[in-house]
Parts: sequence; C-alpha cells; structure tokens
Amino acid sequence: MNIGNFFFKYRSYTPIPLAMVIIYNAQYTNAYIVLGLIFIIFGESIRFWAVSHAGGITRTTTVGAAKLCTSGPFAYTRNPLYIGNMLMYNGIVLIAGASNIFSMLMLTWLFFIIQYFLIINLEEQTLTRIFGTAYLDYTKNVPRLFPRLFRWKSDDNRQPMTLLKTLRSEKRTLQNIVIFLIIIYTRYRLLEQ
Repeated sequence: MNIGNFFFKYRSYTPIPLAMVIIYNAQYTNAYIVLGLIFIIFGESIRFWAVSHAGGITRTTTVGAAKLCTSGPFAYTRNPLYIGNMLMYNGIVLIAGASNIFSMLMLTWLFFIIQYFLIINLEEQTLTRIFGTAYLDYTKNVPRLFPRLFRWKSDDNRQPMTLLKTLRSEKRTLQNIVIFLIIIYTRYRLLEQ
C-alpha cells in the first residue's frame, strides 16, 4: 500500500495524533472561542453541502466513484470536504487555545497540507483513469482547493440528498466534533483544579 492509499483509507484516524497534541496544549482563553465556533460552523456547512451532493460515497476507504460529482460545491472547488475539514480543525484549535495559538494553527495546516497533498494526488490519478477526458475537463475548469467565484456549469444536474439522509451520512463527523469539544472542556476543568 502506498502512502497516499494509507492516508486515504485511514483519513478518519490519521488526525488523532494531531488531536491529542491540540488537547494536550489546550489552555482556556475567551479570545478565540467565538471565532473558533464560526470556523467550525462554516467548515461543517461546507461539508454538509458537499455530502448532500456526493452522498455516502464520501465515507469509503477505497478511491473511486461510480459517477463524477461536479454539482453543488464541487462546481466551485474539487475538494470541498477537505476545505471544510481544515476550517473545522482551525476552529477546534482556536477553541482549545494554546500558549502559542499560531504555532498550533501552523502545525494543523502543515498536517493537513501534507495529508491532503498525498490523498488528492491519488484521487486525481484514479479519477483520471476512471473518467478520462471528462475529469480532465473538470480539472481545467475547477480549482483543486481555492474556490472559483462563479459556479462551473456542467451536465451534472443531480439533486442533493434530503436533509435527513445528509445528517445520517454526516453524523460521525458531527459526533466527533461534539466529543472533541467535550474533551477540550474537560481539559479546561482539570486545569482549573
């Protein structure tokens, strides 16, 4: 298994060491809590929108797709889920606090830049092999990460999943956010004693 496959297959677990560092360094400060919550809500909103269009396929452990998804947020950026994740982790770092919050943010960005560089390269190779010129046309018109200002018009006119189906698909992410915030709050309480 190459390193890109490893990071793709275990992408739900590879951030655990980073999460432990964030929790270990957590120091209560009111300064960034509201900003952190804004980042989490914005990041999860992007994820929610993306999952509503891509469906449960976003939870697979093997790279591939039955159909190329270019609707919803995928018409602005090829990797909205990863953008959402990075925003949410920034929010968690801001809520957790640290003696040097900017170092923690930089560590978080560095981790995700490396992980997503490896995963995105693997995904792009696989999707090019599966969808050929359709995917290459998509890559020419939709940026890898930084979103376009205007939606790219494609033939993908799929309807997003219902709110309930999207919630079911996204429940693990929502549970992880809540668990993370509870652990951070518990850490704050232990530091007070």
